[in-house]
Amino acid sequence: MRQGWFYLRRRVPRDLREAMGRAEIWRSLNADSLQIARRRLPAAAARLELMFEDTRSKGGKDVDLTLLKPFDDDLHNPGPPAITAPKSEEAPCPSVTLGEAYERYLSDPTHHWTARTRETYDTVRKLAVSVIGAETEIRSLSRSHMRHLMEVLRYLPRNATKLFPDLSPEQASARLKETGKGVPISVANANVYLSSLSSFLNWAVDEELAERNPVRGLRFADSTAKRDKRNPFSPDQLRLIFHAPLYTGCKDGDRGYATPGHERPQNARYWVPLIALHSGMRLNEICQLDTTDVRMIDGVPCIVITTESLVGTTDKQLKTGASERLIPIHQRLLDLGLMTYVAQKRRAGEEKLFAEIDPGTKGVRAVAFSKWFTQFLSNIGARREKTCFHSLRHCFRDELRHARIDHDLAMALGGWTTGSSAHGKVSENYGRGYRVEVLAEAVNRLTFADVDLSHLGR
Repeated sequence: MRQGWFYLRRRVPRDLREAMGRAEIWRSLNADSLQIARRRLPAAAARLELMFEDTRSKGGKDVDLTLLKPFDDDLHNPGPPAITAPKSEEAPCPSVTLGEAYERYLSDPTHHWTARTRETYDTVRKLAVSVIGAETEIRSLSRSHMRHLMEVLRYLPRNATKLFPDLSPEQASARLKETGKGVPISVANANVYLSSLSSFLNWAVDEELAERNPVRGLRFADSTAKRDKRNPFSPDQLRLIFHAPLYTGCKDGDRGYATPGHERPQNARYWVPLIALHSGMRLNEICQLDTTDVRMIDGVPCIVITTESLVGTTDKQLKTGASERLIPIHQRLLDLGLMTYVAQKRRAGEEKLFAEIDPGTKGVRAVAFSKWFTQFLSNIGARREKTCFHSLRHCFRDELRHARIDHDLAMALGGWTTGSSAHGKVSENYGRGYRVEVLAEAVNRLTFADVDLSHLGR
């Protein structure tokens, strides 16, 4: 029971966990009465068994055909006739409003969301409830409701709640449409809203709160090709970045990082860009590292990217399940003294590798570092359109292509792998089935010929 409602909780059979991507399933019984919940339990359990057998069938596994279709004997000997209750005695399916359904969705215990993901879903909930109406029955939602929501999204200003705190989303959208003053949210962001709403409605269908998902297939056309949204840094930009005073000698590692001097502080600002370039790690993956996430795996120094913590920290989160992986440390980083830096942090009793990065109110260190890096690029004259910190990840991917690294191996190193490969502890499965020495050989084939770091060893 959760928030007054009864659920069926069922462990997924071991032979299906990889295919279904989960270890257990919760299904709402749509009942706040124990007596009604008990009556609905057998039917809900039967539907789950049917779903399990269907998954086995699609995966080519042995199945119990009686669960998928009756045998001839069953057809000729159907057993005692079913007893059908008079219509007047049938319990009607309780009507659920959009607001109520969303509350159940956000409190569903089967969701293992990060704080940022939950915040995104809650933002979309507020928009949907505001535009469509909290009291609208979820079963009555139609395509016209979704088209109206899309029209609001089309002209919704960026940071609308901050710019127009006294206006509803619909009013703020109408103002921008009429006046042309302001910048609407990006097409990509608008599609994120629609995708989030679609996930909620799919859940509602699974929970039998709605009969269909009326937003399915609705998306804004994005004229910007994905490859054009972010570019890798050019050789000139990389030279400006890694020959800036921060790397050649600066006044200090704090406010004087852009002023030439004699200090060479090896702090987060020094290490994070270097790690990103040589590992392809996302910014937040680097910023949230524990000191114990850099360790030896089968005699190879590696960075383990995982939400698990050996020191008990609870702030780590990953973009997707495929993000969990290990990356052998490139020889350049070893030569520059990364392991010495890690050892110093451990001796100092530090739990986080880059504890000096401000986690902010939401506990996401990448936000503060991203702002600093953007200013850093401006200070050194390396800021260009379509490039940002994430461009270092694009540089890494280009290096993988130049070195002709096997596609699947490259995907595993970068955390781009999807599907059933993203299961199990990364430190135990050696990176999606690849042994650590194979990963290390691939990483060290990357030469980064456009980046001269010879001055860092002096």
